[in-house]
Amino acid sequence: MTALENGSHGDLFSILGAHGGGAMRVMRCFRPGAEAASVVDTGGSVVAELEPQGAAGLFTGTVPGTLEGYRFRFRHGSVEWEEEDSYRFGLILSDLDAYLLAEGRHYRLYEKLGAHPTHMDGVAGTRFAVWAPNARRVSVVGNFNAWDGRRHVMRHRYETGIFEMFIPGVAPGEVYKFEIVGPHGEVLPLKADPVGFLQESAPSTASVVAGLVEHEWADGQFRAKDHGWQGRDKPVTIYEVHLGSWRRGEDNSFLDYDALARELVPYVQEMGFTHVEFLPVLEHPFYGSWGYQPIGLYAPTARFGDPAGFARLVDALHAADIGVLLDWVPGHFPTDVHGLGRFDGTPLYEHADPRRGFHKDWNTLIYDYGRTEVKNFLVANGLYWLDRFHVDGLRVDAVASMLYLDYSRNHGEWEPNIHGGRENLEAMAFLKETNERVGEYFPATATHAEESTAFPNVSRPTYEGGLGFHFKWNMGWMHDTLDYMEKDPIHRRYHQHQMTFGLVLPIRKTSSCRSATTRSSTAKAPCWAKCRATSGRNSRTFAPISASCGRIPARSFCSWAASSGSRPNGTTTSRWTGICCSIPNMRASSA
Repeated sequence: MTALENGSHGDLFSILGAHGGGAMRVMRCFRPGAEAASVVDTGGSVVAELEPQGAAGLFTGTVPGTLEGYRFRFRHGSVEWEEEDSYRFGLILSDLDAYLLAEGRHYRLYEKLGAHPTHMDGVAGTRFAVWAPNARRVSVVGNFNAWDGRRHVMRHRYETGIFEMFIPGVAPGEVYKFEIVGPHGEVLPLKADPVGFLQESAPSTASVVAGLVEHEWADGQFRAKDHGWQGRDKPVTIYEVHLGSWRRGEDNSFLDYDALARELVPYVQEMGFTHVEFLPVLEHPFYGSWGYQPIGLYAPTARFGDPAGFARLVDALHAADIGVLLDWVPGHFPTDVHGLGRFDGTPLYEHADPRRGFHKDWNTLIYDYGRTEVKNFLVANGLYWLDRFHVDGLRVDAVASMLYLDYSRNHGEWEPNIHGGRENLEAMAFLKETNERVGEYFPATATHAEESTAFPNVSRPTYEGGLGFHFKWNMGWMHDTLDYMEKDPIHRRYHQHQMTFGLVLPIRKTSSCRSATTRSSTAKAPCWAKCRATSGRNSRTFAPISASCGRIPARSFCSWAASSGSRPNGTTTSRWTGICCSIPNMRASSA
Protein backbone atom coordinates (compact mmCIF):
# COMPACT_ATOMS: atom_id res chain seq x y z
CA MET A 1 0.00 0.00 0.00
CA THR A 2 2.72 2.46 0.94
CA ALA A 3 4.68 1.80 -2.28
CA LEU A 4 1.53 2.35 -4.36
CA GLU A 5 0.56 5.46 -2.48
CA ASN A 6 3.98 7.18 -2.71
CA GLY A 7 4.72 6.01 -6.24
CA SER A 8 7.79 3.95 -5.38
CA HIS A 9 6.46 0.62 -6.67
CA GLY A 10 8.28 -0.16 -9.90
CA ASP A 11 6.36 -3.22 -11.15
CA LEU A 12 2.61 -2.70 -11.01
CA PHE A 13 2.09 -5.40 -13.65
CA SER A 14 2.92 -7.93 -10.92
CA ILE A 15 0.02 -6.86 -8.70
CA LEU A 16 -2.60 -4.99 -10.77
CA GLY A 17 -4.98 -6.54 -13.29
CA ALA A 18 -6.19 -10.16 -13.16
CA HIS A 19 -3.95 -12.77 -11.52
CA GLY A 20 -4.18 -16.48 -10.82
CA GLY A 21 -5.95 -19.32 -12.59
CA GLY A 22 -8.82 -21.70 -12.09
CA ALA A 23 -12.49 -20.83 -11.76
CA MET A 24 -11.83 -17.48 -10.06
CA ARG A 25 -9.04 -14.93 -10.42
CA VAL A 26 -7.93 -12.09 -8.17
CA MET A 27 -8.59 -8.63 -9.66
CA ARG A 28 -6.86 -5.45 -8.47
CA CYS A 29 -6.97 -1.88 -9.71
CA PHE A 30 -5.48 1.39 -8.52
CA ARG A 31 -7.41 4.59 -9.12
CA PRO A 32 -6.59 7.49 -6.79
CA GLY A 33 -9.66 9.62 -6.15
CA ALA A 34 -12.24 6.88 -6.71
CA GLU A 35 -14.57 5.95 -3.85
CA ALA A 36 -15.95 2.71 -5.36
CA ALA A 37 -14.94 0.33 -8.15
CA SER A 38 -16.55 -2.58 -9.98
CA VAL A 39 -15.72 -4.81 -12.93
CA VAL A 40 -18.07 -4.79 -15.94
CA ASP A 41 -18.04 -7.10 -18.96
CA THR A 42 -18.09 -6.04 -22.60
CA GLY A 43 -21.88 -5.79 -22.43
CA GLY A 44 -21.73 -3.37 -19.48
CA SER A 45 -23.00 -5.84 -16.87
CA VAL A 46 -21.38 -5.78 -13.43
CA VAL A 47 -19.27 -8.90 -12.92
CA ALA A 48 -17.82 -8.09 -9.51
CA GLU A 49 -17.80 -5.35 -6.89
CA LEU A 50 -14.28 -4.57 -5.72
CA GLU A 51 -13.47 -3.77 -2.11
CA PRO A 52 -11.38 -0.73 -1.17
CA GLN A 53 -8.05 -1.47 0.46
CA GLY A 54 -7.36 1.73 2.36
CA ALA A 55 -7.65 5.30 1.24
CA ALA A 56 -5.03 5.20 -1.52
CA GLY A 57 -7.37 4.08 -4.33
CA LEU A 58 -6.53 0.37 -4.33
CA PHE A 59 -9.48 -1.99 -4.92
CA THR A 60 -9.50 -5.80 -4.99
CA GLY A 61 -11.92 -8.69 -5.54
CA THR A 62 -12.44 -11.88 -7.55
CA VAL A 63 -13.78 -12.41 -11.07
CA PRO A 64 -14.65 -15.54 -13.06
CA GLY A 65 -11.66 -17.24 -14.66
CA THR A 66 -13.42 -17.17 -18.04
CA LEU A 67 -13.63 -13.37 -18.10
CA GLU A 68 -11.64 -11.87 -20.99
CA GLY A 69 -12.62 -8.39 -22.07
CA TYR A 70 -13.63 -6.10 -19.21
CA ARG A 71 -13.61 -2.51 -17.95
CA PHE A 72 -13.54 -0.84 -14.57
CA ARG A 73 -16.46 1.30 -13.45
CA PHE A 74 -15.53 3.92 -10.87
CA ARG A 75 -17.59 6.26 -8.73
CA HIS A 76 -16.74 9.45 -6.89
CA GLY A 77 -19.75 10.98 -5.21
CA SER A 78 -22.51 11.03 -7.80
CA VAL A 79 -20.13 10.82 -10.77
CA GLU A 80 -19.56 7.48 -12.52
CA TRP A 81 -17.18 6.68 -15.34
CA GLU A 82 -15.50 3.67 -16.97
CA GLU A 83 -11.87 2.97 -17.85
CA GLU A 84 -9.97 0.17 -19.53
CA ASP A 85 -7.42 -1.73 -17.47
CA SER A 86 -3.96 -0.82 -18.79
CA TYR A 87 -2.46 -3.76 -16.93
CA ARG A 88 -4.33 -6.46 -18.84
CA PHE A 89 -2.44 -6.00 -22.09
CA GLY A 90 0.55 -8.07 -23.09
CA LEU A 91 4.07 -7.41 -24.31
CA ILE A 92 4.84 -4.84 -26.99
CA LEU A 93 8.41 -5.74 -28.00
CA SER A 94 8.85 -9.11 -29.67
CA ASP A 95 11.75 -11.43 -28.92
CA LEU A 96 13.32 -10.34 -32.23
CA ASP A 97 13.00 -6.67 -31.24
CA ALA A 98 14.67 -7.41 -27.93
CA TYR A 99 17.50 -9.29 -29.63
CA LEU A 100 18.18 -6.60 -32.22
CA LEU A 101 18.10 -3.83 -29.61
CA ALA A 102 20.55 -5.72 -27.41
CA GLU A 103 22.80 -6.27 -30.44
CA GLY A 104 22.60 -2.61 -31.47
CA ARG A 105 21.27 -3.55 -34.92
CA HIS A 106 17.63 -2.47 -34.72
CA TYR A 107 17.86 0.04 -37.56
CA ARG A 108 14.08 0.58 -37.55
CA LEU A 109 13.79 1.05 -33.81
CA TYR A 110 11.52 4.04 -34.45
CA GLU A 111 8.83 1.53 -35.37
CA LYS A 112 8.93 0.17 -31.81
CA LEU A 113 10.14 2.96 -29.50
CA GLY A 114 8.24 6.21 -29.05
CA ALA A 115 4.44 6.61 -28.99
CA HIS A 116 2.37 4.73 -31.59
CA PRO A 117 -1.44 5.03 -31.80
CA THR A 118 -2.76 1.53 -32.43
CA HIS A 119 -5.22 -1.15 -31.32
CA MET A 120 -4.52 -4.01 -28.94
CA ASP A 121 -7.11 -6.73 -28.37
CA GLY A 122 -9.59 -4.57 -30.24
CA VAL A 123 -9.07 -1.57 -27.95
CA ALA A 124 -7.90 1.80 -29.33
CA GLY A 125 -5.02 3.49 -27.56
CA THR A 126 -1.31 4.20 -27.78
CA ARG A 127 1.68 1.98 -27.07
CA PHE A 128 4.71 3.61 -25.48
CA ALA A 129 8.28 2.34 -25.23
CA VAL A 130 11.41 4.08 -23.96
CA TRP A 131 14.97 3.05 -23.08
CA ALA A 132 15.93 3.80 -19.46
CA PRO A 133 17.89 0.77 -18.16
CA ASN A 134 18.97 2.23 -14.81
CA ALA A 135 15.58 3.60 -13.73
CA ARG A 136 13.68 2.12 -10.82
CA ARG A 137 10.38 3.22 -12.32
CA VAL A 138 9.16 4.87 -15.53
CA SER A 139 5.61 6.17 -15.93
CA VAL A 140 3.76 7.84 -18.78
CA VAL A 141 2.12 11.06 -17.58
CA GLY A 142 -0.17 13.53 -19.30
CA ASN A 143 -3.56 15.19 -19.10
CA PHE A 144 -5.15 11.75 -19.50
CA ASN A 145 -3.99 10.76 -15.99
CA ALA A 146 -3.70 14.20 -14.35
CA TRP A 147 0.13 13.92 -14.66
CA ASP A 148 0.07 11.35 -11.85
CA GLY A 149 3.07 9.05 -12.17
CA ARG A 150 1.42 6.40 -9.99
CA ARG A 151 -1.28 5.61 -12.55
CA HIS A 152 0.55 4.24 -15.60
CA VAL A 153 3.75 2.57 -14.45
CA MET A 154 5.40 0.89 -17.42
CA ARG A 155 6.56 -2.72 -17.69
CA HIS A 156 10.35 -3.11 -17.41
CA ARG A 157 11.88 -5.39 -20.05
CA TYR A 158 15.07 -6.17 -18.18
CA GLU A 159 16.73 -7.91 -21.12
CA THR A 160 16.81 -4.63 -23.07
CA GLY A 161 16.39 -1.85 -20.51
CA ILE A 162 13.19 -0.85 -22.31
CA PHE A 163 10.04 0.23 -20.47
CA GLU A 164 6.79 -0.37 -22.38
CA MET A 165 3.05 0.05 -21.94
CA PHE A 166 -0.18 0.22 -23.90
CA ILE A 167 -2.56 2.87 -22.58
CA PRO A 168 -6.14 2.58 -23.82
CA GLY A 169 -7.96 5.72 -24.86
CA VAL A 170 -4.86 7.85 -25.49
CA ALA A 171 -5.33 9.30 -28.97
CA PRO A 172 -3.20 11.35 -31.38
CA GLY A 173 -2.75 14.90 -30.16
CA GLU A 174 -2.38 13.99 -26.48
CA VAL A 175 0.64 15.53 -24.77
CA TYR A 176 2.83 13.33 -22.60
CA LYS A 177 6.18 12.98 -20.86
CA PHE A 178 7.97 10.29 -18.90
CA GLU A 179 8.22 10.44 -15.12
CA ILE A 180 11.38 8.59 -14.16
CA VAL A 181 12.57 7.47 -10.74
CA GLY A 182 16.35 7.20 -10.83
CA PRO A 183 18.54 4.41 -9.47
CA HIS A 184 18.71 6.03 -6.02
CA GLY A 185 14.97 6.62 -5.70
CA GLU A 186 15.06 10.25 -6.84
CA VAL A 187 12.20 11.56 -9.02
CA LEU A 188 13.78 13.24 -12.05
CA PRO A 189 12.46 16.25 -13.97
CA LEU A 190 9.85 15.11 -16.48
CA LYS A 191 11.48 13.94 -19.72
CA ALA A 192 10.35 14.33 -23.33
CA ASP A 193 10.33 11.20 -25.47
CA PRO A 194 13.76 10.61 -27.12
CA VAL A 195 11.96 8.92 -30.03
CA GLY A 196 8.96 11.23 -30.00
CA PHE A 197 7.68 12.14 -33.47
CA LEU A 198 6.20 15.51 -32.49
CA GLN A 199 6.78 17.98 -29.67
CA GLU A 200 4.89 20.99 -28.43
CA SER A 201 5.99 24.31 -29.85
CA ALA A 202 8.63 26.04 -27.74
CA PRO A 203 8.74 27.15 -25.01
CA SER A 204 6.51 24.18 -24.10
CA THR A 205 8.45 20.93 -23.98
CA ALA A 206 6.03 17.99 -23.85
CA SER A 207 5.94 15.30 -26.51
CA VAL A 208 2.78 14.86 -28.55
CA VAL A 209 1.27 11.52 -29.57
CA ALA A 210 1.54 11.45 -33.35
CA GLY A 211 2.88 8.10 -34.54
CA LEU A 212 4.96 7.67 -37.66
CA VAL A 213 4.22 10.20 -40.37
CA GLU A 214 1.41 9.30 -42.72
CA HIS A 215 1.73 10.74 -46.22
CA GLU A 216 0.69 9.51 -49.66
CA TRP A 217 3.93 10.07 -51.53
CA ALA A 218 3.86 11.13 -55.18
CA ASP A 219 7.62 11.15 -55.82
CA GLY A 220 7.95 7.67 -57.29
CA GLN A 221 9.37 8.94 -60.59
CA PHE A 222 11.91 11.15 -58.82
CA ARG A 223 13.11 8.33 -56.58
CA ALA A 224 13.32 5.93 -59.51
CA LYS A 225 16.26 7.87 -60.95
CA ASP A 226 19.60 6.15 -61.45
CA HIS A 227 21.49 5.67 -58.19
CA GLY A 228 24.31 7.83 -59.51
CA TRP A 229 22.25 10.98 -59.93
CA GLN A 230 24.10 12.58 -56.99
CA GLY A 231 27.51 11.23 -57.98
CA ARG A 232 30.73 13.22 -57.95
CA ASP A 233 30.63 13.49 -61.74
CA LYS A 234 27.21 15.15 -61.69
CA PRO A 235 26.53 18.91 -61.46
CA VAL A 236 25.30 19.82 -58.01
CA THR A 237 24.30 23.28 -56.76
CA ILE A 238 22.89 23.48 -53.25
CA TYR A 239 20.69 26.22 -51.81
CA GLU A 240 21.13 26.31 -48.02
CA VAL A 241 17.92 27.31 -46.24
CA HIS A 242 16.98 28.12 -42.66
CA LEU A 243 13.23 27.73 -42.71
CA GLY A 244 12.62 30.14 -39.86
CA SER A 245 14.38 33.13 -41.43
CA TRP A 246 14.24 32.51 -45.17
CA ARG A 247 10.92 34.29 -45.41
CA ARG A 248 8.26 35.34 -42.91
CA GLY A 249 4.50 35.81 -42.99
CA GLU A 250 2.27 38.53 -41.64
CA ASP A 251 3.34 40.09 -38.34
CA ASN A 252 6.72 38.40 -38.78
CA SER A 253 5.14 34.99 -38.14
CA PHE A 254 6.69 31.71 -39.26
CA LEU A 255 5.49 30.27 -42.54
CA ASP A 256 4.22 26.73 -42.17
CA TYR A 257 5.58 23.86 -44.24
CA ASP A 258 2.84 24.20 -46.87
CA ALA A 259 3.38 27.95 -47.29
CA LEU A 260 7.12 27.34 -47.56
CA ALA A 261 6.48 24.78 -50.28
CA ARG A 262 4.41 27.29 -52.28
CA GLU A 263 7.11 29.97 -52.11
CA LEU A 264 10.38 28.05 -51.86
CA VAL A 265 9.92 25.56 -54.70
CA PRO A 266 9.44 28.10 -57.54
CA TYR A 267 12.25 30.26 -56.15
CA VAL A 268 14.73 27.37 -56.14
CA GLN A 269 13.61 26.41 -59.65
CA GLU A 270 14.09 29.94 -60.93
CA MET A 271 17.56 30.17 -59.39
CA GLY A 272 18.61 26.90 -61.01
CA PHE A 273 19.63 24.93 -57.92
CA THR A 274 19.62 21.13 -58.00
CA HIS A 275 19.24 20.74 -54.22
CA VAL A 276 18.10 22.50 -51.10
CA GLU A 277 19.84 21.88 -47.82
CA PHE A 278 17.73 22.53 -44.74
CA LEU A 279 19.47 23.74 -41.64
CA PRO A 280 18.39 21.33 -38.90
CA VAL A 281 14.64 20.78 -38.67
CA LEU A 282 15.12 18.42 -35.74
CA GLU A 283 13.16 19.78 -32.78
CA HIS A 284 15.21 22.17 -30.64
CA PRO A 285 14.25 24.22 -27.57
CA PHE A 286 16.40 27.28 -28.35
CA TYR A 287 15.51 28.97 -31.63
CA GLY A 288 18.73 31.00 -31.57
CA SER A 289 20.70 27.79 -32.14
CA TRP A 290 19.15 27.53 -35.65
CA GLY A 291 18.49 23.89 -34.87
CA TYR A 292 22.10 23.00 -34.07
CA GLN A 293 21.21 22.12 -30.47
CA PRO A 294 18.50 19.50 -31.05
CA ILE A 295 16.65 17.40 -28.51
CA GLY A 296 13.88 15.80 -30.60
CA LEU A 297 15.97 13.95 -33.18
CA TYR A 298 12.91 12.12 -34.53
CA ALA A 299 10.57 15.14 -34.59
CA PRO A 300 10.45 17.79 -37.33
CA THR A 301 10.17 21.08 -35.47
CA ALA A 302 6.61 22.07 -34.66
CA ARG A 303 7.46 25.74 -35.35
CA PHE A 304 6.37 25.19 -38.94
CA GLY A 305 3.67 22.54 -38.54
CA ASP A 306 3.32 18.79 -38.08
CA PRO A 307 5.46 15.97 -39.56
CA ALA A 308 3.01 15.43 -42.42
CA GLY A 309 3.57 19.07 -43.41
CA PHE A 310 7.31 18.52 -43.65
CA ALA A 311 6.69 15.41 -45.75
CA ARG A 312 4.53 17.49 -48.14
CA LEU A 313 7.36 20.05 -48.44
CA VAL A 314 9.84 17.33 -49.44
CA ASP A 315 7.31 15.85 -51.87
CA ALA A 316 6.75 19.27 -53.50
CA LEU A 317 10.51 19.73 -53.98
CA HIS A 318 10.80 16.28 -55.53
CA ALA A 319 7.92 17.07 -57.88
CA ALA A 320 10.05 19.97 -59.14
CA ASP A 321 13.08 17.63 -59.55
CA ILE A 322 14.90 19.21 -56.61
CA GLY A 323 16.85 17.05 -54.16
CA VAL A 324 16.63 17.55 -50.41
CA LEU A 325 19.57 17.43 -48.00
CA LEU A 326 19.06 17.56 -44.26
CA ASP A 327 21.54 19.05 -41.82
CA TRP A 328 21.92 16.27 -39.28
CA VAL A 329 23.42 16.87 -35.82
CA PRO A 330 24.71 13.74 -34.04
CA GLY A 331 27.67 15.64 -32.59
CA HIS A 332 26.12 17.10 -29.44
CA PHE A 333 22.88 17.89 -27.65
CA PRO A 334 21.78 20.56 -25.15
CA THR A 335 21.61 20.22 -21.39
CA ASP A 336 17.91 21.20 -21.04
CA VAL A 337 16.42 19.20 -18.18
CA HIS A 338 13.59 17.73 -20.28
CA GLY A 339 16.11 16.33 -22.78
CA LEU A 340 18.55 13.44 -22.97
CA GLY A 341 21.00 14.52 -20.27
CA ARG A 342 21.12 12.05 -17.35
CA PHE A 343 17.96 10.60 -18.80
CA ASP A 344 17.47 7.80 -16.29
CA GLY A 345 19.43 9.45 -13.51
CA THR A 346 22.76 8.36 -14.98
CA PRO A 347 24.92 9.50 -17.93
CA LEU A 348 23.01 7.41 -20.44
CA TYR A 349 23.19 9.08 -23.83
CA GLU A 350 26.22 11.22 -22.96
CA HIS A 351 29.70 9.95 -22.15
CA ALA A 352 30.15 9.72 -18.39
CA ASP A 353 33.63 11.31 -18.45
CA PRO A 354 33.20 15.10 -18.96
CA ARG A 355 36.51 15.10 -20.84
CA ARG A 356 34.65 13.18 -23.54
CA GLY A 357 31.05 13.98 -22.72
CA PHE A 358 30.89 17.78 -22.58
CA HIS A 359 31.59 20.60 -25.06
CA LYS A 360 32.86 23.63 -23.17
CA ASP A 361 32.52 25.95 -26.16
CA TRP A 362 28.88 25.13 -26.78
CA ASN A 363 27.79 24.11 -23.27
CA THR A 364 26.40 20.91 -24.71
CA LEU A 365 26.72 17.21 -24.04
CA ILE A 366 28.44 14.68 -26.29
CA TYR A 367 26.97 11.30 -27.15
CA ASP A 368 28.68 8.16 -25.90
CA TYR A 369 29.44 6.77 -29.36
CA GLY A 370 30.96 3.65 -27.88
CA ARG A 371 27.74 2.57 -26.18
CA THR A 372 25.87 0.04 -28.30
CA GLU A 373 22.39 1.40 -27.66
CA VAL A 374 23.40 5.03 -28.22
CA LYS A 375 25.08 4.23 -31.52
CA ASN A 376 21.98 2.28 -32.57
CA PHE A 377 19.78 5.25 -31.60
CA LEU A 378 21.83 7.62 -33.78
CA VAL A 379 22.31 5.35 -36.80
CA ALA A 380 18.60 4.54 -36.84
CA ASN A 381 17.83 8.26 -36.61
CA GLY A 382 19.81 9.03 -39.75
CA LEU A 383 18.01 6.22 -41.57
CA TYR A 384 14.66 7.46 -40.22
CA TRP A 385 14.84 10.73 -42.17
CA LEU A 386 15.77 8.90 -45.36
CA ASP A 387 13.03 6.32 -44.84
CA ARG A 388 10.02 8.22 -43.52
CA PHE A 389 10.64 11.63 -45.16
CA HIS A 390 12.39 10.60 -48.40
CA VAL A 391 15.34 12.92 -47.73
CA ASP A 392 18.05 12.49 -50.38
CA GLY A 393 21.10 13.02 -48.21
CA LEU A 394 22.52 13.98 -44.84
CA ARG A 395 24.95 16.82 -44.19
CA VAL A 396 26.57 15.71 -40.95
CA ASP A 397 27.36 18.72 -38.78
CA ALA A 398 30.55 19.34 -36.78
CA VAL A 399 32.33 16.14 -37.78
CA ALA A 400 35.69 17.56 -36.65
CA SER A 401 34.38 17.93 -33.10
CA MET A 402 33.52 14.23 -33.15
CA LEU A 403 36.79 12.97 -34.59
CA TYR A 404 39.24 14.54 -32.15
CA LEU A 405 39.34 13.85 -28.43
CA ASP A 406 41.27 17.07 -27.94
CA TYR A 407 38.86 19.20 -29.94
CA SER A 408 38.92 22.70 -28.39
CA ARG A 409 40.60 21.32 -25.26
CA ASN A 410 43.82 22.34 -23.58
CA HIS A 411 46.53 20.03 -22.37
CA GLY A 412 45.22 17.81 -19.59
CA GLU A 413 41.58 18.34 -20.56
CA TRP A 414 41.28 15.30 -22.78
CA GLU A 415 41.83 11.58 -22.48
CA PRO A 416 43.82 9.70 -25.15
CA ASN A 417 42.36 6.70 -26.91
CA ILE A 418 43.55 3.14 -26.22
CA HIS A 419 46.52 3.68 -28.56
CA GLY A 420 47.55 6.90 -26.90
CA GLY A 421 46.28 9.04 -29.79
CA ARG A 422 43.78 11.88 -30.03
CA GLU A 423 41.43 10.29 -32.55
CA ASN A 424 37.98 9.38 -31.22
CA LEU A 425 37.86 5.77 -32.35
CA GLU A 426 34.27 5.25 -31.17
CA ALA A 427 33.02 8.27 -33.13
CA MET A 428 34.91 7.09 -36.20
CA ALA A 429 33.25 3.67 -35.91
CA PHE A 430 29.84 5.32 -35.55
CA LEU A 431 30.34 7.49 -38.65
CA LYS A 432 31.54 4.50 -40.65
CA GLU A 433 28.54 2.41 -39.62
CA THR A 434 26.15 5.25 -40.44
CA ASN A 435 27.58 5.62 -43.94
CA GLU A 436 27.60 1.87 -44.48
CA ARG A 437 23.97 1.49 -43.44
CA VAL A 438 22.94 4.47 -45.58
CA GLY A 439 24.64 2.84 -48.54
CA GLU A 440 23.05 -0.52 -47.77
CA TYR A 441 19.46 0.62 -47.32
CA PHE A 442 19.34 3.83 -49.37
CA PRO A 443 22.02 3.55 -52.09
CA ALA A 444 20.70 6.55 -54.06
CA THR A 445 21.32 8.97 -51.18
CA ALA A 446 24.52 10.83 -50.31
CA THR A 447 26.25 11.89 -47.12
CA HIS A 448 28.26 15.08 -46.69
CA ALA A 449 30.80 15.67 -43.92
CA GLU A 450 31.18 19.15 -42.47
CA GLU A 451 34.75 18.41 -41.48
CA SER A 452 36.98 21.43 -40.95
CA THR A 453 40.43 19.84 -40.65
CA ALA A 454 42.75 17.78 -42.82
CA PHE A 455 41.61 14.47 -41.30
CA PRO A 456 42.53 11.87 -43.92
CA ASN A 457 40.15 9.80 -46.04
CA VAL A 458 36.93 11.45 -44.96
CA SER A 459 35.32 10.79 -48.32
CA ARG A 460 36.90 7.41 -49.08
CA PRO A 461 34.83 4.22 -48.78
CA THR A 462 35.12 2.35 -45.50
CA TYR A 463 36.49 -0.70 -47.31
CA GLU A 464 39.46 1.48 -48.32
CA GLY A 465 40.01 2.69 -44.77
CA GLY A 466 37.96 5.88 -45.07
CA LEU A 467 35.00 7.23 -43.12
CA GLY A 468 32.65 6.49 -46.01
CA PHE A 469 31.24 9.95 -46.77
CA HIS A 470 30.41 10.77 -50.37
CA PHE A 471 31.46 14.42 -50.09
CA LYS A 472 33.32 16.80 -47.82
CA TRP A 473 31.60 20.12 -47.24
CA ASN A 474 33.58 23.15 -48.38
CA MET A 475 33.74 25.11 -45.14
CA GLY A 476 35.56 27.98 -46.75
CA TRP A 477 32.97 28.84 -49.35
CA MET A 478 29.89 30.08 -47.58
CA HIS A 479 31.70 32.15 -44.96
CA ASP A 480 35.30 32.92 -45.83
CA THR A 481 35.02 33.36 -49.59
CA LEU A 482 31.85 35.43 -49.48
CA ASP A 483 33.20 37.58 -46.65
CA TYR A 484 36.37 38.19 -48.67
CA MET A 485 34.40 39.30 -51.72
CA GLU A 486 32.35 41.72 -49.60
CA LYS A 487 35.49 43.64 -48.60
CA ASP A 488 36.75 46.69 -50.44
CA PRO A 489 39.39 45.55 -52.96
CA ILE A 490 42.04 47.73 -51.36
CA HIS A 491 41.72 45.70 -48.14
CA ARG A 492 41.54 42.21 -49.66
CA ARG A 493 45.30 41.65 -49.69
CA TYR A 494 45.20 41.48 -45.90
CA HIS A 495 42.61 38.71 -46.01
CA GLN A 496 43.99 36.31 -48.63
CA HIS A 497 43.74 33.50 -46.12
CA GLN A 498 39.96 33.58 -46.52
CA MET A 499 40.34 32.61 -50.17
CA THR A 500 42.98 29.96 -49.59
CA PHE A 501 41.18 28.25 -46.70
CA GLY A 502 38.96 26.07 -48.86
CA LEU A 503 41.83 25.44 -51.32
CA VAL A 504 44.59 24.49 -48.89
CA LEU A 505 42.53 22.20 -46.71
CA PRO A 506 42.28 19.23 -49.08
CA ILE A 507 45.98 19.22 -50.08
CA ARG A 508 47.66 15.87 -49.39
CA LYS A 509 50.94 15.91 -51.29
CA THR A 510 54.04 17.37 -49.71
CA SER A 511 56.62 19.38 -51.57
CA SER A 512 59.63 21.39 -50.58
CA CYS A 513 61.19 24.71 -51.52
CA ARG A 514 64.82 25.44 -52.12
CA SER A 515 64.87 25.87 -48.39
CA ALA A 516 62.23 24.67 -46.01
CA THR A 517 62.62 27.71 -43.86
CA THR A 518 63.24 30.52 -46.33
CA ARG A 519 61.74 31.85 -49.47
CA SER A 520 62.80 34.35 -52.06
CA SER A 521 61.92 37.92 -51.25
CA THR A 522 60.61 38.27 -54.77
CA ALA A 523 58.50 35.13 -54.74
CA LYS A 524 54.81 35.68 -55.22
CA ALA A 525 53.65 32.15 -54.36
CA PRO A 526 53.66 30.64 -50.86
CA CYS A 527 56.48 28.44 -49.83
CA TRP A 528 55.32 24.96 -48.87
CA ALA A 529 57.26 23.06 -46.28
CA LYS A 530 56.98 19.56 -44.88
CA CYS A 531 56.55 19.82 -41.14
CA ARG A 532 56.06 17.67 -38.08
CA ALA A 533 54.11 18.58 -35.02
CA THR A 534 56.03 18.50 -31.74
CA SER A 535 53.05 18.90 -29.38
CA GLY A 536 49.26 18.76 -29.47
CA ARG A 537 46.96 19.99 -32.28
CA ASN A 538 45.11 23.25 -31.78
CA SER A 539 41.58 22.55 -32.91
CA ARG A 540 40.74 26.21 -33.33
CA THR A 541 43.50 26.92 -35.82
CA PHE A 542 43.84 23.42 -37.25
CA ALA A 543 47.58 23.64 -36.71
CA PRO A 544 49.90 22.20 -34.06
CA ILE A 545 50.60 24.12 -30.91
CA SER A 546 54.25 23.86 -31.90
CA ALA A 547 55.86 22.45 -34.99
CA SER A 548 59.32 21.76 -36.39
CA CYS A 549 58.85 24.08 -39.35
CA GLY A 550 61.92 26.21 -38.87
CA ARG A 551 61.01 29.86 -39.08
CA ILE A 552 57.56 29.08 -40.46
CA PRO A 553 55.24 29.98 -37.57
CA ALA A 554 52.98 27.29 -36.19
CA ARG A 555 49.98 29.59 -36.57
CA SER A 556 50.46 29.71 -40.30
CA PHE A 557 47.84 27.59 -41.95
CA CYS A 558 48.78 23.93 -42.17
CA SER A 559 47.15 20.91 -43.69
CA TRP A 560 47.74 18.09 -41.26
CA ALA A 561 47.38 14.33 -41.37
CA ALA A 562 47.98 11.68 -38.74
CA SER A 563 50.38 8.78 -38.98
CA SER A 564 51.23 6.02 -36.54
CA GLY A 565 54.57 5.24 -35.02
CA SER A 566 55.81 2.57 -32.65
CA ARG A 567 57.11 3.00 -29.14
CA PRO A 568 59.86 0.72 -27.72
CA ASN A 569 57.25 -1.07 -25.60
CA GLY A 570 55.30 -2.06 -28.70
CA THR A 571 52.47 0.43 -28.34
CA THR A 572 51.64 2.92 -31.07
CA THR A 573 51.58 6.68 -31.04
CA SER A 574 50.20 9.21 -33.49
CA ARG A 575 52.35 11.77 -35.24
CA TRP A 576 51.05 14.78 -37.09
CA THR A 577 52.71 15.75 -40.34
CA GLY A 578 51.59 18.19 -42.93
CA ILE A 579 52.18 21.10 -45.25
CA CYS A 580 52.64 24.60 -43.93
CA CYS A 581 52.39 27.74 -45.96
CA SER A 582 53.83 31.07 -45.00
CA ILE A 583 52.17 34.12 -46.52
CA PRO A 584 52.72 37.72 -45.38
CA ASN A 585 49.98 38.87 -43.01
CA MET A 586 48.41 35.42 -43.16
CA ARG A 587 46.27 34.48 -40.15
CA ALA A 588 45.07 31.04 -39.15
CA SER A 589 41.50 30.41 -40.19
CA SER A 590 38.94 29.46 -37.56
CA ALA A 591 35.72 27.52 -38.05
